Amino acid sequence: MSAAPPQGRVIWFTGLSGAGKSTLAGALYAELQRRGERVELLDGDAVRENLSRGLGFSREDRDTNVRRIAFVAGLLARHGVTVLVSAISPYRGTRDAVLAELPSSLEVFVDAPLDVVTQRDVKGLYLRALAGEIEHFTGVSDPYEAPIRPALHLRTDLRSVDACLTELLTLLEVRDVAHA
Repeated sequence: MSAAPPQGRVIWFTGLSGAGKSTLAGALYAELQRRGERVELLDGDAVRENLSRGLGFSREDRDTNVRRIAFVAGLLARHGVTVLVSAISPYRGTRDAVLAELPSSLEVFVDAPLDVVTQRDVKGLYLRALAGEIEHFTGVSDPYEAPIRPALHLRTDLRSVDACLTELLTLLEVRDVAHA
């Protein structure tokens, strides 16, 4: 009889488009891989294209997308993988519900003000949304409900990617020691 695989964990990066979720998740992914950890990255844009194609941006469709991401993340984590999820996941209730079901999950709020994410937006989507040209745009015409008690709150307008990565790694090391 073989031993069960070690339990993985899910680190869920949430925040507005352009806040830096994918950048930070990618940096953490590279560092964890460098350390030899089994790690997978589920990016919201890639999941929407490959797993949730056809979903729109209604609240119901967004919640369905988040639940699908969480389902895949949970499967991977149960097999000893650290799963990094980078997805806007705008509704607190849905995020809280899926995180409660995931093994060893941590919520990381990647935060930058609207004026900063608008400046970072190379596609000009925020400007179009602010002009009323795009409906249901999170943070403009659709709500983003920030986490109340995230495991970590990273202000990417105030800190560098390296500084944020250091905070992430410190959090993970402290959690690992506490759960050892």
